[in-house]
Amino acid sequence: MRVHTTDPAFLDLLQNRYAGFVGSSDRAEIDFDVDLSQSSSVDPDADVTVTQRKGKWSLQRGDFRAEWEPASRRGWVRQSLNPYSIDAVLRIVHTLVLARQGGFLLHSASAIRNGKAFLFAGVSGAGKTTISRLAPPDATLLTDEISYVRKQSAGYIAHGTPFTGELAKLGENVSAPISTLYLLAQGPENRIDPVDPAEAARSLLANVLFFAEDEELVQATFHSAFEFVSRVPVARLTFRPDARVWELIG
Repeated sequence: MRVHTTDPAFLDLLQNRYAGFVGSSDRAEIDFDVDLSQSSSVDPDADVTVTQRKGKWSLQRGDFRAEWEPASRRGWVRQSLNPYSIDAVLRIVHTLVLARQGGFLLHSASAIRNGKAFLFAGVSGAGKTTISRLAPPDATLLTDEISYVRKQSAGYIAHGTPFTGELAKLGENVSAPISTLYLLAQGPENRIDPVDPAEAARSLLANVLFFAEDEELVQATFHSAFEFVSRVPVARLTFRPDARVWELIG
């Protein structure tokens, strides 16, 4: 994805916010022109609307308006000088792209250990930041907030993302095959319990990021979730805020 801007301050903001994820290639699958407004109103908690009409996607929230046309791979964003708006646009567009490829963005932490990726999903407070903070030195953090899941013929790959949670630490720009999805729960002991396929699919769908009001993509996302849990082990990880939990992982 390539972002065009004439504002040097915004360019510096992007360089710093996505450090480690900024490439030098002239090739891009998506181009966005970003126009900055003088409005100081930023409401990243406002409702998001994502709709499609005549081949163009319209994205809108209290702090931005955007449009993206997949056929031309071009779009525009109108926003104020802040990092939250461009973050949201990038996430939304990637959910649209991944939905057609059998992948998704997942509200989860993820890390690589011994060459395999592990996902840790859960609602706010379930322990994504805690499990990330407790990771041992031989684990590579991909994200403590939003995991990037891509489908490939041999399975699923987790990629690092620059989207951070409470840990406020950028993930590494690397990837690995996904070994296990853990559904997080905090408890008095560290243990792993099996999860039946129906519960696994429900829990996965509850944590998938998806915003579009589009029946075709909704159906594709449901199909992707059920296919994922049929190919990737899903278990419940109950843990104490103790680094020894990682003795069970990887």
